[in-house]
Amino acid sequence: MGKVVLVTGVARQLGGRFVRRVQREPDVDRVIAVDAVPPEHQLGGAEFLQADIRQSTIARVLAEHSVDTVVHMDVTGTPLGGGSRGSVKETNVIGTMQLLGACQKSPTVQRLVVKSSTNVYGSAPKDPAVFTETTPPKSLPSGGFAKDAVEVEGYVRGFARRRPDVAVCVLRFANILGPTADSPLADYFSLPVLPTVLGYDPRLQFVHEDDVIDVLRIAARAPERGTLNSGTFNIAGDGVLLLSQCSRRLGRPTVPVLLPAVTWAGSALRTVGLTDFSPEQVRLLTHGRVVSTGQMRETLGFRPKFSTAETFADFARSRGPGLLPPEALASAVDRLAALPFPGFPGGGRGAGTDGCHDATQHPTQSAN
Repeated sequence: MGKVVLVTGVARQLGGRFVRRVQREPDVDRVIAVDAVPPEHQLGGAEFLQADIRQSTIARVLAEHSVDTVVHMDVTGTPLGGGSRGSVKETNVIGTMQLLGACQKSPTVQRLVVKSSTNVYGSAPKDPAVFTETTPPKSLPSGGFAKDAVEVEGYVRGFARRRPDVAVCVLRFANILGPTADSPLADYFSLPVLPTVLGYDPRLQFVHEDDVIDVLRIAARAPERGTLNSGTFNIAGDGVLLLSQCSRRLGRPTVPVLLPAVTWAGSALRTVGLTDFSPEQVRLLTHGRVVSTGQMRETLGFRPKFSTAETFADFARSRGPGLLPPEALASAVDRLAALPFPGFPGGGRGAGTDGCHDATQHPTQSAN
């Protein structure tokens, strides 16, 4: 008998893609796709069950289908359809609690994979240059999806202690981008003009949605010789990009404003529904975040096909041309970067170079 894999969050594009991909694994016999709402996309030969993981009925699903592998993808920062932030938080936190409770009672569950986020590290002015999986955040996230991710991982660690016989793999993804990306950051980069924090040019990392599917597939299967697919792993493409480089590659001009004004602008954009410009995203676009991916390569045995720069390029192509040609925008930004701005970090730094930076080349935040 092959494996029986249960996947949550399949109504989203990423969940649906993984369901279709994991069915092709030679050792997988059945795939049970679960979500509170029916998906609008095809799930191949998977069996879809409309079930809310916030309810105790998920335990019956595990028992009835003798599930041995659970891939929990219903941890997200964006509502589905007309959902609210409250419903997202309930699904993230309460839904995870119910799912883990069901897994704890199930004698057949052998492997659990959880989609998490590098948001658990937060973004603060005194952050280390590079976060490893064991680096504690300087300040725990106080709200939003970042706080949800911290709570989810706490519950997962508790489950791992209670069920040491279950292989548990937590994947902390950097910002996920690609042609079908659905996230607050993707919405931000789709704005015609990008509001930025004056004096800051944060370093950002991205992971391509195709690589997300591949690493989830690796985490869900039995480990190959010399690898171990249990534990916590940062997942990101090679290198980093500065926010200024991202704006140039998109052909979208930036409007640098003081931090209080960015917060106000974020609230306004959120009110009119253009993008979820949350406080945690403002902090990311101020201080940035870079994580080490050594364990991803050495222990998990995964090497992304797309670098951070290649991921962003694919995303940029899917969004079409911006207001300005990238070459003209880059030239204008270079001229501005060469001007002295006393009192503001970064003035006169000649920050106009547009290469993809390796994390080790930037031991500190680009501007603090």
